[in-house]
Amino acid sequence: MKKILSCWVIALLSICIFVPESVAREYTLSEIYQKALKSSEKMEMARENVFISQMSKNKALSLLIPRVTAYGTYNRFTDDKYNSSGTLIQPDQSGTWGVRADQSFSLSARELDALKIAGQSITKSGYDLDAAKSDFLLAVASYYYNVLKAQKALEITNDNMERLTQYHHFVETRVKVGELTKTSLLRAEGELSGARADYLRATNTLQLARATLVRITGVENDFSLKDEKSSSPEVCEVDRLRQTALNARADLKSYDVQTKMAEQQVKYARGAFWPSVGLFAVYNGADQYPAGSTLNRESILAGASLTFPFFEGGLRMAEFKEAKAKERQARLAYDDMKKNVDIELRAACLDLDTLKGSLKFFEDQQTFAKDNYNAVLKQFENGLATSLDVMDANTLLLTSDKNVAEAIYNYQLASLNVKRSSGTLLQFINAEK
Repeated sequence: MKKILSCWVIALLSICIFVPESVAREYTLSEIYQKALKSSEKMEMARENVFISQMSKNKALSLLIPRVTAYGTYNRFTDDKYNSSGTLIQPDQSGTWGVRADQSFSLSARELDALKIAGQSITKSGYDLDAAKSDFLLAVASYYYNVLKAQKALEITNDNMERLTQYHHFVETRVKVGELTKTSLLRAEGELSGARADYLRATNTLQLARATLVRITGVENDFSLKDEKSSSPEVCEVDRLRQTALNARADLKSYDVQTKMAEQQVKYARGAFWPSVGLFAVYNGADQYPAGSTLNRESILAGASLTFPFFEGGLRMAEFKEAKAKERQARLAYDDMKKNVDIELRAACLDLDTLKGSLKFFEDQQTFAKDNYNAVLKQFENGLATSLDVMDANTLLLTSDKNVAEAIYNYQLASLNVKRSSGTLLQFINAEK
């Protein structure tokens, strides 16, 4: 029984030790998005900007709340002193303490303008975060499709190498029987060596694309990607998408808020021409030893002040004119951004339409190239085609395979770029979760 039990223990340990490694996790594009958003330093910096804006609002709000200060002092003198009439003029020790509350504000209520500007800054930071997120996710999609393109390119070069290996075998056999010359064999060997070099280059390109995706998204090194195709063709109506972009693009909203902030900044600068009012209230306590006849042990007072700087060397006027200039700048930047968005959207739609049309032609070319290569290879086996014919057919097939792979993945990315240009990319990604 002990021997049997020992055998079972050894068997179980062997299973635990030599268990095969788990299969690499397969990621969809949506899952890659979520991984990238959680691990990206750029996204974290953009989120910190939102937090900084919130703290700026807290600072602006603090100007509307009175400042309360507590104070206290203790004095120790060398000795107490009296005048000739016996009145105490310097005690041996004394102390004072108290609490003071101060509040100042402008009669133009510019502090409220500052608070409103701070609130608008939070809104702007939120739009900036959405814009940065949209650009970042498009970049992530680009790296995602780069890996898929590199994988497909490796498959294509591997197929090409297999075709040329088979062709080299045919040529070598026919050279031995005297049907072809040594020149044909050298050409076949040269083409095969070039295919091997392309395979090595494609392998390294795939490794770099995978490493880049790992760096950007934080996925594990041993991963695989699910090759997803667009379920329906993207319809690119420029006029409709232009209106969508004006209402949905986060960067345009950010520029619009920036314009409103500049308007509010003009009001804030104009408020400097108004007087300022200060209010204060003080509770003061005192004690000394020995106590004098004039000692006031407790006092409470309040007061108000009105300040109007009527001359400060032109500072207020310069600040007001500067605010007006920044307001004009903000309006010009917003108008410029709208024009750039229009061109960007047109370019994205034209690129999508071009890829959509060319993909059909490339797929037709690929079908013709496969049939042509198979036919030419059969003719070559029967001595009805030359080596040059086979090389031309193989080159056409290799080119068409590459063109189709590039067009398929570029079309997927172009579809996402149209959504980003119209401001609907984040909504599209959130709907796919």
